[in-house]
Amino acid sequence: MTVRVLVVGTGFGARVVAPIFDATAGCEVVEVVSARSDVARAISERRPDLVSVHSPPFLHATHARTAVESGAAVLCDKPCTPSAAETAELLAAIDGVGGLHLVNFEFRCDPAREELRRLVADGAIGDVRHVTWIHHSAGSRIPMRPHGWLFDRALGGGWIGAWASHAIDALRWLLGSELTVVDSRPRIDIAERVDRGGEVRRCTAEDGLVAFLRTERGTTITLDSTFAAAASLPPRLLLLGDEATIECVADERVTLRRRLDERVEIPIATQAGTDRHQVPMRRWASVVRDAVENRSAPAGVPTLVDGLACDRVLDALRDGR
Repeated sequence: MTVRVLVVGTGFGARVVAPIFDATAGCEVVEVVSARSDVARAISERRPDLVSVHSPPFLHATHARTAVESGAAVLCDKPCTPSAAETAELLAAIDGVGGLHLVNFEFRCDPAREELRRLVADGAIGDVRHVTWIHHSAGSRIPMRPHGWLFDRALGGGWIGAWASHAIDALRWLLGSELTVVDSRPRIDIAERVDRGGEVRRCTAEDGLVAFLRTERGTTITLDSTFAAAASLPPRLLLLGDEATIECVADERVTLRRRLDERVEIPIATQAGTDRHQVPMRRWASVVRDAVENRSAPAGVPTLVDGLACDRVLDALRDGR
């Protein structure tokens, strides 16, 4: 069976997702369509087995429903929708027609994060007591990114949806626990941006946050992130256990420390100079292909159930509670 894939989205979808699916054995990209084109017509004409949705979040629900109503499986990018309430409605609608739904949390297939999960599951650091995740990027400042949906909260924009969605899913997956937001301080460092038409527009979606969370088992978590920094720094994830500590830098270097003088560097397979989505997305595409062929998502493969759990945490992060 060749899995026929229709990609919605001429940004990330066209740049990263479509070429990878097209290069994945057993897959064929039949078309890449604009998010604002007649997506329903393209699906009807092309009859894909999978619709990979990478439109802006406020269009996700419409495109995902259209896909499953046609009989196709859907791979929905994150955040699933602008709010958990809308994601819950989408999940109910898709389950109502028995559609196969997956969420594009491709970093579960990142080699460094797979190694972190293995180390935690094997008890390499004992009980995880605290997690610190720092991610400071100048991605929206240098060069200055024009105003668009990404800076409009009503359209599902904001750094919480763009970055924290991956972080929250990774933490749920790594720690095997749901998360509660104890305190969140989203902020807007760049209050106005010029749109592509030259008009100055006010930003209503956050471009950074500091937050404190807790797992069901009592592990505490701090997040400190922005994509409006003056300079980019390598992201750093620290997992502090009662027996050892793991440091992961830029998903490229994993270090296990048991004592001050005991340090183990764990080799990670990376590809220097490539888009950091490339390696996990290539591996993830094969997982998606297999799920579509089998019409079933195996355990550990993220679906809209995971997307909804993540979106509930994102809502709390956005609301500052």
